[in-house]
Amino acid sequence: MTTPADTHEERLSGSVERVTFHSEESGFTVLRLRVAGQREPVAVVGLAASPAVGEFMECVGTWQNDRTHGLQFKATKITPVQPTTLEGKERYLASGQVKGLGNYYAKKLIEQFGDAVFDVIENEPERLLEVPGIGRKRLDMVIESWTEQRAIRDIMLFLQEHGVGAARAWKIYRRYREGAIATITENPYRLSLDIEGIGFQTADTIAASLGVERNSLMRAEAGITHVLGQMSSDGHCAVPEETLIGEASRLLEIDRPLVAEAVTNEKLTRRIVGETIDEVPCIFLESLHRAETGVASALHRLKRGPLPWEPLDPHDVLPWIEEQTGLELSPSQRSAVTLVLASKVSIITGGPGVGKTTILKAILSVLQREKVSVALCAPTGRAAKRLTESTGIEAKTIHRLLEFDPQIFDFKRGRGNPLDVSFVVVDETSMVDVVLMQKLVAAIPDRAAVVFVGDVDQLPSVGPGAVLADLIASEVIPTVCLTEIFRQAAESMIVVNAHRINQGEMPLTDEGEELSDFYIVPASSPEAIHDKVMQLVTERIPKRFDLDPVRDVQVLTPMNKGGIGVQALNAELQARLNPTAEPKVTRFGSTFAPGDKVIQTVNNYDKEVFNGDIGLIEQIDTDAETLTALFDHHHVEYDFSDLDELSLAYAISIHKSQGSEYPAVVIPLSMQHYPLLERNLAYTAVTRGRKLVVIVAEPKALDRAIRNCKSKRRLTGLVQRLKESGKQSWQNL
Repeated sequence: MTTPADTHEERLSGSVERVTFHSEESGFTVLRLRVAGQREPVAVVGLAASPAVGEFMECVGTWQNDRTHGLQFKATKITPVQPTTLEGKERYLASGQVKGLGNYYAKKLIEQFGDAVFDVIENEPERLLEVPGIGRKRLDMVIESWTEQRAIRDIMLFLQEHGVGAARAWKIYRRYREGAIATITENPYRLSLDIEGIGFQTADTIAASLGVERNSLMRAEAGITHVLGQMSSDGHCAVPEETLIGEASRLLEIDRPLVAEAVTNEKLTRRIVGETIDEVPCIFLESLHRAETGVASALHRLKRGPLPWEPLDPHDVLPWIEEQTGLELSPSQRSAVTLVLASKVSIITGGPGVGKTTILKAILSVLQREKVSVALCAPTGRAAKRLTESTGIEAKTIHRLLEFDPQIFDFKRGRGNPLDVSFVVVDETSMVDVVLMQKLVAAIPDRAAVVFVGDVDQLPSVGPGAVLADLIASEVIPTVCLTEIFRQAAESMIVVNAHRINQGEMPLTDEGEELSDFYIVPASSPEAIHDKVMQLVTERIPKRFDLDPVRDVQVLTPMNKGGIGVQALNAELQARLNPTAEPKVTRFGSTFAPGDKVIQTVNNYDKEVFNGDIGLIEQIDTDAETLTALFDHHHVEYDFSDLDELSLAYAISIHKSQGSEYPAVVIPLSMQHYPLLERNLAYTAVTRGRKLVVIVAEPKALDRAIRNCKSKRRLTGLVQRLKESGKQSWQNL
């Protein structure tokens, strides 16, 4: 408990002797400050951005007596400033804040330039070459670091003045560089669009402190963009106009007419697009409208024209396939092969064990015989790897296939530079959102054919749209829907139960003594589920099935929050499975250590690691402030300031698991998850397990998940566009 010692606000200045505690997430800091006139370092408590030993700070606040820690200076403001004494300047230069120096060169600079050392670095940096040992390379490091520190210091002062903590300063600086303050001042709402971790509410707070009126059109327009962005995060490409106006009015606490005026303005500037879907006026973000129209036009472009191979007679092709490959095709598989080989654009959909891979191998064997160039792709690295293993032909992620270029932040392949192939296979199509699909189909040349393969009954893509479902629903693309489970697959209870769940039936369990690949563990409460999940992952599954609890066992849960959500389960599993690993680093509310399983949470094209990729931390370098993780034989290095891109992955959301398979999955289901308990969620989770699936559930929750097939339809215009384009194409023939 703290009691007031002196309510008079004071200023303290001094160099940081020790950083006792600092939270990157909140900015909360406890440090020891060496202050002139004080015999002992002063304990300072407040908010600061990445304080470092040797850095000079100015603190504004009051003295308080803490019953546990004694006399402290409780700072309302902690600002990095340049020290004024020679000793302070030397300590600052030696602190590591200015890269390229250190103790030795800090001392040499003070000896050479004395009190003027900061002025020299600021205004005449070339004079540093006068110091023996400092060459051009070291000078460039000093100049770059000095400039960055000055810019960050200015940004921090600016943000603190407007009520924002320090944790995001580095990201803001890296995004806007020296133009940060000007950019934020001009339109503070850009922060919520451009900076990961800064939401609309934070940007709105900054805007208010900068004097933006509550009833300003800028604020109303930003609110509209925010609501549309939130709806797209839920998978929608469009929002009914009345819903949009109502939601924005409620969020901003302003009148509907002002929001309606802002909607009109945004339409005029083409930042949003109005269009009628099923006789309801709707609003699209311009980027999503462009993506939908691009998908529809590209698919109809591809449907026109001849096949890129000579017509093939099924009576010749099908026996040849069986003879050459040793495959025995069922009637449904024969129909599927025939359809795909006769179509410029086609779809193969079906659940596990229905022969999608067999059909693909058969088709590819024929096209290789015909010397047709092919390209295989999938949305994730893991899905591409599985496709490679199952077909024997290299498959790439869509991003690699389209040759993403971080310099231009776009793909090299597109309409003007199409892929040089004649047949494209897109696997796990249900995972592909409308924006990525538009980029992909635009890059497929007119002459080529394409087949989309996927399971339409799985959860739709994390990003906006329901592309595979819309393609099938449009009825303008030839589609094969496979339902027959083949004998070998039928021996797997995972496959059998996946299909039962998809049909709304309760899964079966094998009560025999032999090991099964599917179990249901009943539990009476969320607490009981938690305890059983811990026991299963850390003890029972590794012991009984000889599986590694970190590498082989994946917990898949419906929600992020709650006692059996992603965050809580990760903290507990980390404590049990990787308790002693060192060194540890804590950033943005998460603690990481070597050996931890992690998941990438955003696409990072520079590092070639994408949302949903799972890896293992191999090394943490606290001196260089870097973390290295291994993702599918690909090492990725992160600066500590980028660690908000990573989360622990002992447990992940079911949505994040799409396109991946794991040796064993453990699925907790509770009535806590009630809003998300839907059939396609349970079905997707079960189909992620390759060798073992264990559902730990309250019986009511499992029953709810299987019987509830009323998942909310995503609002898109793609079905309508495909049908309209189809009519136009037919009329033009």
